[in-house]
Amino acid sequence: MDNRGNRTGQADGLKMLHPFTGLPEPLLAELEAICTRRSYAHGQVIAEEMEHLTFVGFIAKGMLRMQKLQADGRLSIVGLMVEGDMFGRVFNGPLHFSIAATGEAEVYTFPRDAFETLTTEWPELERLVMLSILNELDAAREWMLILTNYRVTERLAGFLMLLCRRWGNVANLARIDDSRLSLTIPLSRADLAHFLATRPESLSRAFHALADDGLIVLRTPYDIEIQDLSALMDLAGSEDLFMPSHFMDLVSRLS
Repeated sequence: MDNRGNRTGQADGLKMLHPFTGLPEPLLAELEAICTRRSYAHGQVIAEEMEHLTFVGFIAKGMLRMQKLQADGRLSIVGLMVEGDMFGRVFNGPLHFSIAATGEAEVYTFPRDAFETLTTEWPELERLVMLSILNELDAAREWMLILTNYRVTERLAGFLMLLCRRWGNVANLARIDDSRLSLTIPLSRADLAHFLATRPESLSRAFHALADDGLIVLRTPYDIEIQDLSALMDLAGSEDLFMPSHFMDLVSRLS
């Protein structure tokens, strides 16, 4: 088992993590028997690029970033993972990116060999792995579409919409306060600039441009209020990405 991070004991709450809800009790017992819960600090690297991980991880708390060092030395954030997301190459080779914590994070880890054996014995766990992979592919597709936007304001609008739609129910990142939609930005401005393929200065101008146009209110660098959801969605483009039922439920609560 990898020795980075701090061991914090067995995963008594494993069954409360949404990918594992509904799994048969005997399977949960086997998973808990091989599970370790680990904590990581902001910026701590959990896995290196091209590393053959000896474990499979599921995020219990916090957010992790997938990052890749470019040939010119620039660090690109190529994806984000939140509570319930899986990482580690099950039945596969090395990682094609490194993984680090964006803040304090806790992760459930399972020895890879033992986890793979369980997937061959339990169709329910195999299905869980397949759904996790499909979710990762969906997230990559959505982000690719957003990054095709030329203007930084459009990319930022797309990120805010994804924050509502994909990650809004994680760690209370999107919430309704007195009929107002509030968002918590879970990344530093530097990390978000990397993620949006721009510079922190350009990102700051994009935030202020959205505020000046009346689309958002900047309370703090990490706390904003959405003033005009429809206009923000139009600016982001790719409207079909933002129409799943739980996102529309959020919209209906603002009506």
